[in-house]
Amino acid sequence: MPAFKAFLPRLSYVAILALVLACSEHVSNVEQGDIDGVFHIGIGASPQTIDPHVATGISERYVINALFEGLVTKDPKSLKPIPAMAERWSISEDGKQYTFYLRKNARWSDGNPLTANDFVWSWQRVLNPVFAAQYAYSLYFIKNAEAYHKGKLTDFSQVGIQALDEHTLRIRLNSATPYFLQLLDHYAFYPVPRHIVSAYGGDTMQFTRWTHAQNIVSNGPFMLQSWQLNKGMSAVQNPHYWGREALQLNGIRFHFIDNTRTEEHMFRVGQLHYTSEIPLRKSAEYIEAKDPRARIAPYLGTYFYRVNTNRPWLADKRVRRALALAIDRKALVKAAHYGLTVPAYSITPPGIGDYKPPITFGFNPDEARRLLAEAGYPNGDGIPKLRLVYNTLDSHRQLAVILQQMWQRELGIDITLENQDWKVFLNTVNSGDYDLARAGWLGDYNDPQTFLEMWLTDGGNNRTGWSNPEFDALIGHRAPNASSPQQRLRLLAEAERLLLQDMPVLPLYIYIQRHLIAPSAKGLPYNIMGEINYRTIYLAPDADAVSTAP
Repeated sequence: MPAFKAFLPRLSYVAILALVLACSEHVSNVEQGDIDGVFHIGIGASPQTIDPHVATGISERYVINALFEGLVTKDPKSLKPIPAMAERWSISEDGKQYTFYLRKNARWSDGNPLTANDFVWSWQRVLNPVFAAQYAYSLYFIKNAEAYHKGKLTDFSQVGIQALDEHTLRIRLNSATPYFLQLLDHYAFYPVPRHIVSAYGGDTMQFTRWTHAQNIVSNGPFMLQSWQLNKGMSAVQNPHYWGREALQLNGIRFHFIDNTRTEEHMFRVGQLHYTSEIPLRKSAEYIEAKDPRARIAPYLGTYFYRVNTNRPWLADKRVRRALALAIDRKALVKAAHYGLTVPAYSITPPGIGDYKPPITFGFNPDEARRLLAEAGYPNGDGIPKLRLVYNTLDSHRQLAVILQQMWQRELGIDITLENQDWKVFLNTVNSGDYDLARAGWLGDYNDPQTFLEMWLTDGGNNRTGWSNPEFDALIGHRAPNASSPQQRLRLLAEAERLLLQDMPVLPLYIYIQRHLIAPSAKGLPYNIMGEINYRTIYLAPDADAVSTAP
């Protein structure tokens, strides 16, 4: 095709691709998306909700971060906070007061102005004890936020959140919090539209119709166009977004795929620009082939099991510790993950600055049997068959089967495995209807606090029934008021040691990122948190690939 190549210098890559595909009967999502500027992304299971103040899952985060935006966002490469709804901010000398200056052109997707009062109302919604937001504890750094959330204070004007005028928001903290700006990029801190949320009763109720495609109003770079149950979502540019002129994507298509093998196949046949995961066995093959489309790298996250401490047979920490000591984690990751992941012996992953997680246990089946007998259950006698629940994913099932065999072999404890759809699984865990439950946590910011604060008494993400007043004091008061960064880390390590002694959680392995990224998808640099910033993504087909297309 020399004659065709002669025109290459005069045509854009996208124009070339359009000409080539015009002659083809079958056009893939990626090929068409590259022309139309539509990014196709696999996000795993169908989201339970896209309400920023209710959501807790990874699939939800993929969507929410496209539709909503907080005061700041993260630079996708450095992870440093950069301006978003706030164009700038100032911090008091003692580090306890932040003043944010909102953009004058900040608007909701329906054209209504977005003001500082929208943030005040939204954060009050999160802290409202009746609303019962699981991430409410994330706001406890704010003055009197904890007291208001726990009902000890009823006057919200006493909470350190104040709109000085329509475009100025002042936040007062209990103590200097160096990572406070990082916190603000979490969706629990995003504003929601009061005029829409209230119309559907969502001020104090969760899972109302305000998030349905025909009702939702948002403030992020994109807005929801359609939501097909169990299939996917479509989003288009928000015409009122303050930074619309800089956006390079015209739209996003979110695909719900809870089978990683299916997702990997869809990528290979050109249906996805980006996958949420790669099957573990395939990951090893991509590594061996040095395939540039595969991103397999460290991740700021831990995979673990929750233990329901409200169950009589699991209320004794000796039983819980026996379960932890009977796990050969090295053998586990070798058998289930081809040795790609790293065994976890703490809830915080290694590599968070100068923090060193305490290691208080290892594989010790003899000690596990001794503890079980001491608790009154020799050889597992007297413990009913434990029910382990996990959400639909091959890797979860494979891991559960291996652990089922380990606990039977080492402790004589029988385990029933129960696979559940994502939404059913979340309801099961939230209601406490389980013995053991699969779980994972990815850091919301690069600090050990994000892995430890979730275990506060009655914390929305605790869901184990575990409570330890000494732990609460360390995490909620002593560490935040430490005299130095070094002392703070020591106090956090002391708190984690208490958690690991009581074992309401069973750490299993440290996550790794496993994504496939199409060559045409740009603006997706690696970072340890796996953060995607849709403001920086663009699609640029490779010229050579186009010129040799059939």
